[in-house]
Amino acid sequence: MPGLSTKAAASVIAEATKRGLETVRLSFADQHGVLRGKTLPVSGLEGAFRRGVAMTSTLVLKDTSHRTVFPVWEADAGFGAGALTGAGDIIMRPDPATFRVLPWSPASGWMLCDLEMPDGSPFAFGSRQVLRQAAARLADRGLDFVCGLELEFHVFRITAPNLGHAQGGMPGTPPDTELLTHGGQYLTEDRYDALEPVMEAIRKAATGLGLPVRSMEVEFGASQFEFTFDPAGPLEQADAMVLFRAAVKQVCRRMGLHATFMSRPKVEHGMASGWHLHQSLTGRDDGANRFTPGPDGAPTEICRQWIAGLLEHAVAGCLLAAPTVNGYKRYQAFQLAPDRVAWGRDNKGALLRTLLAPGDTASRVENRLAEPAANPYFHIAGQILAGLDGLERGLEPPPAADTPYAVAAPLLPRDLGTAISAFAASTFFQSALQPGFTDWLVRIKRAEWNRYLATVSDWEQREYFTLF
Repeated sequence: MPGLSTKAAASVIAEATKRGLETVRLSFADQHGVLRGKTLPVSGLEGAFRRGVAMTSTLVLKDTSHRTVFPVWEADAGFGAGALTGAGDIIMRPDPATFRVLPWSPASGWMLCDLEMPDGSPFAFGSRQVLRQAAARLADRGLDFVCGLELEFHVFRITAPNLGHAQGGMPGTPPDTELLTHGGQYLTEDRYDALEPVMEAIRKAATGLGLPVRSMEVEFGASQFEFTFDPAGPLEQADAMVLFRAAVKQVCRRMGLHATFMSRPKVEHGMASGWHLHQSLTGRDDGANRFTPGPDGAPTEICRQWIAGLLEHAVAGCLLAAPTVNGYKRYQAFQLAPDRVAWGRDNKGALLRTLLAPGDTASRVENRLAEPAANPYFHIAGQILAGLDGLERGLEPPPAADTPYAVAAPLLPRDLGTAISAFAASTFFQSALQPGFTDWLVRIKRAEWNRYLATVSDWEQREYFTLF
């Protein structure tokens, strides 16, 4: 990508100058879907487009504590001699199509970036790169993936930031917080009014970034929010999700609030948050929704095969949907979250909920598996690849489940360790994703899991300290 030679790059520089911007944040979504990057003065944009921006390569080798979990000081860190060793550089290449101005920091611009190796080749495991490759495989079949997002999260008031010298670390001590509202009054007008100042601050930031906000809702849990987004393509939605999560956290922090996309925060009377991914396929030739059923309302053949592919690889793909220890504490029966691999018609207890009606161009499948902390690029890529496998093999799903918590079906993994093992053993994901991707991600997630296992929990202390 030559950068400045493109009209788009030149247009960004002109727009930044016209608006009087002083700085531009350049960010990439790492393996956890967390934005990392550097901030440049506007005068540095020309060089960034021409040459890219150097980033320390260990950033793609870290677990969620920000610890590097590969032997980068050896001759071979696991990727071949000299590759990603010595904490050398990789290159961050700005994508001019993603340029925005920050509504809450109006002298600052924002651009998402792709990662390249020092020789200019794409970093094969880069978040956007992985999703692009999956979408391209679907496009080769004459199909486009369309998805809509429902994203739940919590916002609390900070009572103590816990920034004492002894409270640093990897990770540091989280802040002490209190509720903004009590829970239990799902979608009530009174609760929305109490939260409206925060809702509006988030909405204005999101719409100011050009994100396709569809609705804002008060969820069931205490201080729990939900935002939904209009349908769009896979890369657009993944970009929107990482930008939205970052925006929510930054806007709330400036208001003395703490926003978290952790699925199940440790708060009394809490409710787990989920991320529901609505999906359908459209023809590249005519734009028609291939999931819209005929007069009988039954799923079309392509819809059935897609559902079957998603179910076939749901257990192995769980690591992409729920990559944290905490995410597996959501998979409980009768809690509006799935606990097994089943699909149902407009049933919010099922892993896959079909919303299909004759003539309805919005007919779609809702996957309720993911947690809000998931890397959206990896999860959406996993959905595309799994569904595509169903199409290529002509798979058929089992009968729809009217009782999703009682149907005889494989259970979802009950912990991160089980999910890691299932993903590592999946010959499908090993072949469908870039060579070495599964080994790279498994090593990162196993480091996180092993740290969790080595930590003495409050439960253990309470259970055994006086008994034995």
